[in-house]
Amino acid sequence: MFKKRQIGNTNLKVTELGFGAATFGNLYRPMADEDAQLSIKKAIDLGLNQFDTAPFYGFGLSERRVGNALREYDSNDFVLSTKVGRILEPCAKAEDKYGFCSPMPFEPKYDYSYDGIMRSFEHSIQRLGLSKIDILYMHDIGRVTHGDDHDRLFKIAMEGGYRAMDELRSQGLVSAIGLGVNEYEVCEQAMDHGYFDCFLLAGRYTLLEQKAIESFLPRCLKENSSIVLGGPYNSGILATGVKRDGVIPHYNYEPASKDIINKVAKIEGICEEYNVPLAAAALQFPLAHPSVVSVIPGLSSANRVETTALQMQYDIPSDFWSALQRSGLLSPDAPVPTDK
Repeated sequence: MFKKRQIGNTNLKVTELGFGAATFGNLYRPMADEDAQLSIKKAIDLGLNQFDTAPFYGFGLSERRVGNALREYDSNDFVLSTKVGRILEPCAKAEDKYGFCSPMPFEPKYDYSYDGIMRSFEHSIQRLGLSKIDILYMHDIGRVTHGDDHDRLFKIAMEGGYRAMDELRSQGLVSAIGLGVNEYEVCEQAMDHGYFDCFLLAGRYTLLEQKAIESFLPRCLKENSSIVLGGPYNSGILATGVKRDGVIPHYNYEPASKDIINKVAKIEGICEEYNVPLAAAALQFPLAHPSVVSVIPGLSSANRVETTALQMQYDIPSDFWSALQRSGLLSPDAPVPTDK
């Protein structure tokens, strides 16, 4: 049902629609174990093969749920990614924090050192209860995340953390390595220190913003590093739109500014003119760029998986994309999907 694209120089091929499992960590609201199980079953039944999790998501809860759901399937039938860069330290009790509702009783601590990366990888293997991890991302390194501490942590990450990840790749314990971040600038910075097969870039090349096309995406093409596009809805605003009563549009994990709301309202207006669902346009747009191999929205239920799969296949006319570019709402340099 979904085309597969190759990750960098690896033998891994991922479906154009992937499965983001941050919601499995009870992100913003609790979910039942059964719902997690059923949503992954639905995804596999529909042909999805890429599943992404992280220790940070519910402090181990997402990894446990993903592992439990995938364990019954042949490991050759899915591509699994998780992340390193934090160690989970036991705490007194589980409590709501960092947006996760009653997660497991651990406190995440940043650790980008060689030993920290190796420990995190080993811990993830145990939590997942699976024999392999295909893609390992270094999580949330970057200046926006760490502010004045970025230079110190980045040095540790490149001298120690990258060395650990490169060893895991060389030993065949993972097939690909990359960064899982919300800022493309740190990806470019990291590319000066080693080869990364792929980058899980959240929200920085979307229907709403395309600045990454100026230098980062062309460099990925030149060096054969693939982009897995997380956050295609920019934290929700490109899924909900801005016209629903009682819904506060969110952008970049917080209530959207007036300027962002105004821009999305204009995009919504063109969507209405061409009878195109906003969410469908948001999902399909990034895949037109040859460096982008997949989009992975957060999926929280079997119904959401099915709805998202339908949006990915929605027939969007080429005139719609032309209208966005004529209106200055989409970069004139951005490649757009062609008619199916």
